[in-house]
Amino acid sequence: MTVARTICLGFLAVATIGTLLLLLPFSSADGHWGDLVTALFTATSAVCVTGLIVVDTGSHFSFFGQLVILALIQVGGLGYMTATTFLLLLLGRRLGLRDKIAIQQSLDKTGMSGVGQLVKSIIAMTLIFELSGTFLLFPVFAADYEMRYALWLSAFHSISAFNNAGFSLFADNLTRYATNVPVNLVIPFLIIFGGIGYQVIMEMYTWVANRVKGRSERGLFSLNFKIVTSTTILLLIVGTVAFFSVEYRNPATIGGMNLSDQLLISWFHSVMPRTAGFNSIDYGQMSTAGLFMTIALMFVGASPGSTGGGMKTTTLRLVFECTKAVLRGKEQVVIYQRQIPVTLLLKAVGVVFGSAMTVVITTIVIAIADPEVDFIQLLFESVSAFATVGLSTGITANVSIFSKLVLIATMYIGRVGVLLSMAAVLGDPSPSSIHYPEENLLVG
Repeated sequence: MTVARTICLGFLAVATIGTLLLLLPFSSADGHWGDLVTALFTATSAVCVTGLIVVDTGSHFSFFGQLVILALIQVGGLGYMTATTFLLLLLGRRLGLRDKIAIQQSLDKTGMSGVGQLVKSIIAMTLIFELSGTFLLFPVFAADYEMRYALWLSAFHSISAFNNAGFSLFADNLTRYATNVPVNLVIPFLIIFGGIGYQVIMEMYTWVANRVKGRSERGLFSLNFKIVTSTTILLLIVGTVAFFSVEYRNPATIGGMNLSDQLLISWFHSVMPRTAGFNSIDYGQMSTAGLFMTIALMFVGASPGSTGGGMKTTTLRLVFECTKAVLRGKEQVVIYQRQIPVTLLLKAVGVVFGSAMTVVITTIVIAIADPEVDFIQLLFESVSAFATVGLSTGITANVSIFSKLVLIATMYIGRVGVLLSMAAVLGDPSPSSIHYPEENLLVG
């Protein structure tokens, strides 16, 4: 039982428990026993913080069922090992070496020191963001619904947004609030902060705290912070401009709106593909260019150590810098005056290849099972499942049971990570002291 297998089986166990709970009669709004595939798909989508659905969450499930989904989202967003470690700390247990290694791998942490304090900080930070989101969204929903239900809507959507889940209690997701400014600001910023990673938020908090206290020394941001923030900002700007450029003439999406609403919706949907899954327009009505642009953003996803999925912003930046170094004839990859280790570059290449192969295999298998569906829709669905985004062109509920099971497996692989999934299957690599001679070959 390696660390990788512990993490993978942990997520599987949580999804199984969620499935059993959603099957119960009092989880359904009509009081009947639930459908196995529907319960399994919903539980997996929730614990993998994806947001793909085969039934309407708000009308199909009772309050208890919605509460189960919200709990699965919270555990999935925090990560199985983080949630488990926090429970162990509450029970007063000391963390062993195995627990620390598991936390280190699940959060992409470089060292094992201060793991317990890190977990406590993550929980506190999560509560602060989710409560803040609930408070800011409450006036919007209170204007349309009675007080208690508005509070539940605010809490549900705040937790779903910060954990990059994309689950909504509205049948049309957030389409009714497409031009609502508070919703288009609060939801995206919760998603952004949930998707940049806990370590980045902590560095940001430390810098702000030092400035407030008047400390003169300059805090040095880590390379991870610089790459994550700069790449995220660039992708948000490029995504907003690209979405506006390809959709501003499409009357089925934003073509008939005024410029301010078009820009607001373009901003909203440049954030959503970063593994969030909310939508304020019908993706089934988007142009092919818009769908393909969204696919590219979904494939990149969020950042390491966050609640989001995808191949991650740091992976994209490493592959880009590696390509740039090759084109310039350099033998080293340097970012912000820091040389990147070869092992890290190999890991980035492995993530890109594994992610691409997962999407390709998923798309091919679903295309065989449901040949009547358009290719661009199949590719969109496959990338959305793998990157744990949850956006859909509306085909999720209509594909065959076999395709739904394939999507379940894809969501699971996307959440635990390609390399971690392969490590769980293959086991820990055996160290070797053998060195082979080098030989050149033709590349490119």
